Amino acid sequence: MENKKEVLLTGDRPTGRLHIGHYVGSLRSRIKLQDDPRYDQYIFIADCQALTDNARNPEKIRQNLIEVALDYLAVGIDPNKNTIFVQSQIPELTELTFYYMNLVTLGRLQRNPTIKTEIKEKNFDGGIPTGFMTYPISQAADITAFNAKYVPCGEDQEPLLEQAREIVRAFNSIYGDVLVEPNGIFAAEGVCRRLPGIDGAEKMGKSLGNAIYLADESDVVKKKIMNMFTDPQHLRIEDPGHLEGNVPFIYLAAFAKPEHFAAFLPQYKNLDEMAAHYTRGGLGDGTVKKFLNEVLQSELGPIRERRKQYEQNIDYVYDMLQQGSIKARAVAAETLKRVRRAMGLEYFEDTSLRDEYKSKYAKK
Repeated sequence: MENKKEVLLTGDRPTGRLHIGHYVGSLRSRIKLQDDPRYDQYIFIADCQALTDNARNPEKIRQNLIEVALDYLAVGIDPNKNTIFVQSQIPELTELTFYYMNLVTLGRLQRNPTIKTEIKEKNFDGGIPTGFMTYPISQAADITAFNAKYVPCGEDQEPLLEQAREIVRAFNSIYGDVLVEPNGIFAAEGVCRRLPGIDGAEKMGKSLGNAIYLADESDVVKKKIMNMFTDPQHLRIEDPGHLEGNVPFIYLAAFAKPEHFAAFLPQYKNLDEMAAHYTRGGLGDGTVKKFLNEVLQSELGPIRERRKQYEQNIDYVYDMLQQGSIKARAVAAETLKRVRRAMGLEYFEDTSLRDEYKSKYAKK
């Protein structure tokens, strides 16, 4: 008998087009995993989660839903190999979230390191929305609804995964072995896990204006690269340069391959040789940036062209999301049915409670 595939679940908030930070951090691994016969991958657009801090601006979410779907298709995520769906189209997730809320204390949510960090970053005016505080519970519903054993994510998301595991353990201890406990899949050691912004800021973000987007035209990409933060002490070409915090070198570590050097900068065999020259002096930032531009253009060019093709076939994109959502909802409905049955909530399908009361009040 063929072994059942393990389920992977991952997704993105539709608050803007996806950038190369998303590409390095998760999209590339999804493309690789979609061809791994061991896994069945679910990818969702987390519009409900995006509303937790954008509820007063829902049009932002609505306008970016298809943009994210276009980026998925452009990078090579195949709807025939993945189930791609929209979170809000799976109402079962909301019901699961409500049940799980009873298994988590407010204090535990407030102690979650990821939540604490994001609250500081978002600087909420007028108080923290309850939905935002409870989105780790919603994420647990997303994960468990599809029986996901693995969640590819950044290490900063591990506290959210641990919260999901706590919910699973609590539920299973009370109601029986129903839910699958999830584990994270993190980038291998030595692999670039997170790109900084082009300005050198630790985080590349849509709201920070420091990102290179997958859909950016070639001239826009070039301009952003030429304005990148480098080494402020590297004032002359002959000066020794420093690599720490040097954005072009961080990006090259994520994208540059030997074939790029052979094609665009043959005086170096690899990035180590180039970096060594830079650190001892004699290599200018302009040369480094021009090479990075060649590398990124070769990587982003095909993505940009595929995106333009899908932009001319929006009906296909909508149909893909709708069919994926229908498939995903069927799976979530089965999970919800198991959960409700375990909790004893299927009053009208399970006749045991009726029989108990009939027996209790039967005339003697």
